[in-house]
Amino acid sequence: MDVFDAGHEQVVFAQDAGSGLRCIIALYSTALGPGLGGTRFVDYADTQEALEDVLALSRAMAYKNALAGLAHGGGKAVIIGDPARDKSEPLLRAYGRVIESMGGRYITACDVGTYVTDMDVVAQTSRHVTGRSPHLGGAGDSGILTAFGVYQGMLACAAHRWGEATLARRRVGVAGLGKVGSRLVELLVEDGAQVSVTDIDPEAVARVKQAYPDVDPLTPGELLAAPLAVYSPNALGGVIDPYAAATIGADVVCGGANNPLTGADAADVLHSRGVTYAPDYLVNSGGVIQVSEELDGFDMDRARDKVRSIFDTTLEGLKVADSEGVTPLVAADRVAQQRMAAGRG
Repeated sequence: MDVFDAGHEQVVFAQDAGSGLRCIIALYSTALGPGLGGTRFVDYADTQEALEDVLALSRAMAYKNALAGLAHGGGKAVIIGDPARDKSEPLLRAYGRVIESMGGRYITACDVGTYVTDMDVVAQTSRHVTGRSPHLGGAGDSGILTAFGVYQGMLACAAHRWGEATLARRRVGVAGLGKVGSRLVELLVEDGAQVSVTDIDPEAVARVKQAYPDVDPLTPGELLAAPLAVYSPNALGGVIDPYAAATIGADVVCGGANNPLTGADAADVLHSRGVTYAPDYLVNSGGVIQVSEELDGFDMDRARDKVRSIFDTTLEGLKVADSEGVTPLVAADRVAQQRMAAGRG
């Protein structure tokens, strides 16, 4: 692919021989402010796969931040490697120097494969880091409010579809039991939902099962096909292609994963079957709202109140999609594009 065809403002490739750092930082848009988005540390098959991922993720962050009403554009970073094998303090400090060299155009945070303690190290060499430890003035783990925001999105979908903002007595399938999915299970159980779960890591399933004995573990394929009220993808993206969209058993798709659909064609198939799809960047913005609050002095109660607005934003987006006869994906894109265009002046 030609990187210039993707429409991004800036793409940075960087490496550090001493620490083994290889990273790509992509800025899709800074029309609304500095790009804000997390750092993903993944053992990609090759550089091309990493590039395609960071380009898609940074675009999604631009739309997410615009829909959340944040004064931030969209950016994302990927570090290429196995975090269990390759992550080190020298590598993270080298990565911080790369961020610092961008002069504040990109602000980072945690994502898949990176954690609060990692951001503490990155912050040793860059001022443009969020998601740090609370004792250092940071917002802490952004998975907390990401899960809360996805839950608000689910409640909005329930209100839109069934006329009541609760998942009580309905079966919800949670795919992916990491930082977001495991907390989402907790919220759903508290709401009285019947919860089925899946994860490629048996230990993750075991931990959730131990904490919540009534959850029902299934294989990924079984969960996708199960007759659910809500299917919630919360791991890596690209899990719902047109074929999966044609066979999924849920009434609603709403989750924390970035880019869970392979494209607009999958959204069209869901729409044609009457499946309600809540766009990922509409409902999973709780984490970025949380870390953005860190820039002005973090307060969890204030951040949580802002994340509650995801309910209203999601419900309005679904209503607009219905009234205009388009998919929720198209409706959300239009709003985000309008806000970014206004930011460019």
